[in-house]
Amino acid sequence: MGKRFTPAPWPRRLRSQEWYGGTSRDAIYHRGWMKNQGWPHDLFDGRPVIGILNTWSDLTPCNGHLRELAEKVKAGIWEAGGFPVEVPVFSASENTFRPTAMMFRNLAALAIEETIRGQPMDGAVLLVGCDKTTPSLLMAAASTDIPSIIVTGGPMLNGYFRGERVGSGTHLWKFSEAVKAGEMTQEEFLEAEASMSRSSGTCNTMGTASTMASMAEALGMALSGNAAIPAVDSRRRVIAQLSGRRIVQMVKDDLKPSDILTKLAFENAIRTNGAIGGSTNAVVHLLALAGRVGVDLTLDDWDRCGRDVKTIVNLMPSGQYLMEEFFYAGGLPVVIKRLGEAGQLHKDALTVSGATIWDEVKDVVNWNEDVILPADRPLTDQGGIAVLRGNLAPKGAVLKPSAASPHLLVHRGRAVVFEDIDDYKRKIEDEALDIDETCVMVLKNCGPKGYPGMAEVGNMGLPPKVLKKGITDMVRISDARMSGTAYGTVVLHTSPEAAAGGPLAVVRDGDMIELDVPNRRLHLEISDAELAARLAAWQPLPDRPASGYAWLHQAHVMGADTGADLDFLRGCRGNPVGKDSH
Repeated sequence: MGKRFTPAPWPRRLRSQEWYGGTSRDAIYHRGWMKNQGWPHDLFDGRPVIGILNTWSDLTPCNGHLRELAEKVKAGIWEAGGFPVEVPVFSASENTFRPTAMMFRNLAALAIEETIRGQPMDGAVLLVGCDKTTPSLLMAAASTDIPSIIVTGGPMLNGYFRGERVGSGTHLWKFSEAVKAGEMTQEEFLEAEASMSRSSGTCNTMGTASTMASMAEALGMALSGNAAIPAVDSRRRVIAQLSGRRIVQMVKDDLKPSDILTKLAFENAIRTNGAIGGSTNAVVHLLALAGRVGVDLTLDDWDRCGRDVKTIVNLMPSGQYLMEEFFYAGGLPVVIKRLGEAGQLHKDALTVSGATIWDEVKDVVNWNEDVILPADRPLTDQGGIAVLRGNLAPKGAVLKPSAASPHLLVHRGRAVVFEDIDDYKRKIEDEALDIDETCVMVLKNCGPKGYPGMAEVGNMGLPPKVLKKGITDMVRISDARMSGTAYGTVVLHTSPEAAAGGPLAVVRDGDMIELDVPNRRLHLEISDAELAARLAAWQPLPDRPASGYAWLHQAHVMGADTGADLDFLRGCRGNPVGKDSH
């Protein structure tokens, strides 16, 4: 049973009153400067001050509409008797940040934690969307533990190209491979570009953005139904306003992330990820979030909870449809209800609404069984995330079965090794490369330390000489991540990573590798003595940090098996109010 929540007595002195309460010189200083914006004096009388932490940026196009959404959040806060203050925060854009947005997830979480800690907020609305913005703000909220609620920007509308649904990201990979295979011209590829992103919002597939929106809802950190509403649908603005109302009551009740983010909540999210065919990126983000709130979550929990979950959401990249249809079918509440009916849900887990997760979903209806499939004809019988172990991945690696080719889930092949992403780019289009569809492509030095930042390069494009034979998938292994919009038989997050001296670092061309997903095995076919000798002779690559933060990241980032957080940021530090220096 989940722990029961007892609302705190109201009224009580709020955190913001340490800045604004009373008649001291310091209180007058803080209030006086705020009043230059025209705020009446009675707004500082003890009503909840709610920070709207907005990841809007012109360089984060997924979140480009969040300023408009923030106005609806403000309206809800005003209606409930709160005082909204909009605060722009670090926005890690997936499609512009180099070397990879993942390198800046932890920087964003660090900066936003200090934004919350150092300013007069009693509660926070986390206005997110693009892939890393959702986990980074959740991590910051968990570390400070003030009442917080997620509002996502929502997915963009369906794309169409010549009568075919176009999934953002998914069709980028598909069309790119088609060009290499000679099945599509470059001009046609450019024509298709216009159809890939035709409205505001995040990727319209079950990529990382939609997955993390679903994880926030399944964890109980967003209002029920939040995840799937399209960005431009009026109901997205309605849920933003309702979330603004709700956060004020959460502050009054003192309903905090630590009350919601329990082990039961994480297990619900893991099972939900399996049911929706969610991104492998959810693994590193939820592990990191659990580390911030103090929940003991491991890769073994991912395999234990997700192994027997059926994938029932028929969305790209695993299936046929897009997020727009998912919303029309009933969205995530229908999926969560199905889990409950299958005995795979902790029904009494608490949500930001103050009700249990089961109370929120028990009466919902599935309006389209082609999109959210019935249990007797799932997309995949065993969805979830497969956690592989063996001498090539002593601390684990992950694979998404719903996106893999069934005939490759048990495979033995010859390794073709790329030492890093630049080596891959130099070799992959060379007709002289000794590779065929039976080989195993191995990419090194692309993990948290190695890339640096663990970029989404694990779904390596196949060599043109193989694509021209009509082959669309091969086994690929790396210490990198892959986009949640991608697909294929791709082994990711191999730990320890190559740059940290993991066994992946010493794989050589011609080595035989065995992949056995049903038995969760990833094995390099050399003797223990040979492996030990290779590891003893291994030398790390020289560090080449390009900036101060890059140096900090290199020095303190942890492995993918624990969430790739910075070691000194794990744990909940709470929100004690420091001394006023004025």
